[in-house]
Amino acid sequence: MDDVPDGSNELYARLAAFEGRAAVVSGVGKDLVNEPMIRHWCEAMGDANPAYTGPDAIAPATMLQAWTMGGLSGHTGHTGHTGRSDRSDRQSAQDELFALLDGAGCTSVVATDCEQEYFRALRPGDRVTFDAVIESVSPRKTTKLGSGHFVTTRMDIRAGGELAGTHRFRILKYAPVARPEHKRRVARPRPVINRDNAGFWEGVAEHRLLIQRCAGCGTLRFPWLPGCNACGSPEWDTVEASGAGTVYSYVVMHHPPFPAFDPPYAVGLIELAEGVRMVSNVVGVPYDKVRIGMPVQLEFMRAGDEDEESEANEGNAEWELPVFRPAHEGARA
Repeated sequence: MDDVPDGSNELYARLAAFEGRAAVVSGVGKDLVNEPMIRHWCEAMGDANPAYTGPDAIAPATMLQAWTMGGLSGHTGHTGHTGRSDRSDRQSAQDELFALLDGAGCTSVVATDCEQEYFRALRPGDRVTFDAVIESVSPRKTTKLGSGHFVTTRMDIRAGGELAGTHRFRILKYAPVARPEHKRRVARPRPVINRDNAGFWEGVAEHRLLIQRCAGCGTLRFPWLPGCNACGSPEWDTVEASGAGTVYSYVVMHHPPFPAFDPPYAVGLIELAEGVRMVSNVVGVPYDKVRIGMPVQLEFMRAGDEDEESEANEGNAEWELPVFRPAHEGARA
């Protein structure tokens, strides 16, 4: 990532003038911190920490931003930086900034990272309030996606008037690089195989999906780990998965483009019949038809081709990947 000349010092001066401007003033969480949302979060994350249940429960610290989100209907009743309470104006400083970036050709956006700091535990019944400010706008940068500006927004989140934490969210507003009309075929990258997961990939080569089982407490685990995260035992054996599962969650990948893949495509978090979850591609169905709860069945997909014309493919003989297709389509192992 490199700095590039803005082409107009005046443009960056206008962008930098947004630093310090309020994006949200006196925002109020739509719901009190509550046990059902904490439970849903912990179930989704697989976090069974007892601190999140019972009469003295606290909310997971990483839920900090969740209590500020407006959902599909958005927020109403709090003021934006102009002081008006209409919902359309609450983030008008950001709207103005983004309009200026759009006008400069930076019409695409991608989230790059977030940072959180925690100062006070949130508990069921807390009413969350928040303010947000445009903290920084970077000079124009060149990335593989294109050239543009990083915009960082800081949100200060309070409960009972006391600072509970801060949330910094950074995006890149950029002008996308023109994609070549003809792309050279590039092999799918091979998985990284090490001493901890070699047995898994040996099973895949034999068209067997193996799950680790702790020899101490019997807990199944995936992905493969050197020890049990339930009892700490380093001893284990394996069980073979039946191949049946459901889509627990999924995302549709659009960016960044990679020559070995053809976005958009679906990546699913598959809950196997045995109870563990794994990340894999959902194939045999259009990406926009994948649904949470969809029954799927394991199959093994051949990848790599030593005939492909790329230096990266040299010696890249065919190998196998576990993927899932809708169960009604049938498995083709």
